[in-house]
Amino acid sequence: MLLWTSKMALAASALYVMLLGVLTRGEAVGVATSVRLHKKTIKEAVKETIEEVDSDQGYGHFKTKGHFLSGLHVDLRGHHRTRVIHTSAYFGTVEIGTPKQSFQVVFDSGSGNVLVPAIDCTDAPCLSHNRYNMAASPSARHISCSEEEQQDNITTNFGTGKIVGNCVEDQVCLGTVCYPGSFVAMTQESKMPFVFFQFDGIMGMSLPGMSQGLHFNTMERLTSIEKLHQTVFSVFLSNSVSDVEESEITFGSVKTSKMASDLHWVPVSRETGYWEVKVTDITLDNHPQELCSNCYVAVDTGTSCLAGPSVLIQTLDHILNVEPDCSNYDTLPNLGFLIDGQILNLEPGDYVDKGSGCQVSLLSVDVPPPKGPLFILGIPFLQKFYTVYDGVNKRVGFAVAKHVGAGPNMADVVMTQLGSRTVKNSRWSRENVRRQMHRRAKTYLRK
Repeated sequence: MLLWTSKMALAASALYVMLLGVLTRGEAVGVATSVRLHKKTIKEAVKETIEEVDSDQGYGHFKTKGHFLSGLHVDLRGHHRTRVIHTSAYFGTVEIGTPKQSFQVVFDSGSGNVLVPAIDCTDAPCLSHNRYNMAASPSARHISCSEEEQQDNITTNFGTGKIVGNCVEDQVCLGTVCYPGSFVAMTQESKMPFVFFQFDGIMGMSLPGMSQGLHFNTMERLTSIEKLHQTVFSVFLSNSVSDVEESEITFGSVKTSKMASDLHWVPVSRETGYWEVKVTDITLDNHPQELCSNCYVAVDTGTSCLAGPSVLIQTLDHILNVEPDCSNYDTLPNLGFLIDGQILNLEPGDYVDKGSGCQVSLLSVDVPPPKGPLFILGIPFLQKFYTVYDGVNKRVGFAVAKHVGAGPNMADVVMTQLGSRTVKNSRWSRENVRRQMHRRAKTYLRK
């Protein structure tokens, strides 16, 4: 009995040492925290145009079609026309300083820095939003905006404006988790486009390549304090207009309760800073169309639309032939992205705007090589899929989002393996689509 007790004591001691080591290294322990996201949807008449972006900083933003798009540092141009569209944004609360000052921010996986208005900014966009008061926070300090040299402030050009700001380090709190964060306190904001934003600032959630430096990157700072259970963040966006389910961004864990399927992990394809994965092809009702070779998609929580290369978007618009009076809406196909052997489908309701008649809500964006061709999968895609972002292993996880009231077979429709559910002789098979386009081309030439 004494021998058994000694062995038990020895085992307990060894277990204690092991747990102590785990706690010290920050592995398999820690917390997770969630921030509730609120949705704002507006209807507006906008000009479809892509403004030029001129930015040599670690991020850039532009305004187009009334949508807030982020992260592209390239010259973009497009066609022009005016129409009514419906735009959405999801934003939540971040607290900065000691004592805490609250801000409503877009958690933007397509940009790499945190931006909030400063108290000494007197421009109209700043005055209409909450402003950060550095003097009221004893934990704040000025820092350089550059890791290579001393740089007191930063100027960033946007497609329709610019910001000027100082770089600051202060306590940043996301739910119950706080950390020393570096961010830009904006001292100047141009009227366009910021005066129209429903939120105060931006919480950049990209990979480090789009940040001013590692200490400006949100997940790098969270990883360094070793408080999170897992070094990931995940996003669930409700597609409901009521409060029956809450949208949220979670730091430190994956919530299986928000998933209607297993996670499909895909490696980040390139070192651009985007959460970007490679697309093998575009599918219609699970039929590959040979439309996209060596394409990439950026999963962007800060974008309210779906966007892609203009030639491909025009081709899809021609193939789908959505009638303005919605007369063929019920016969439209699922539009899918073939990613690492798995088809991620969008249903017609995800890519067609039925606000005032029917129109394809796909935006033409031409990103030149080496960063393009590039698709941007924004809110319509993220309402369909629960997404997980793992910066340590450089990968993105996709699962069908588990929404209240969804049918029992929804997961099989939305996500399927290539070839597992294709329908022979479908009107959306590659051969039928080619014949259909050929007939339309002949009809057009006879006019």
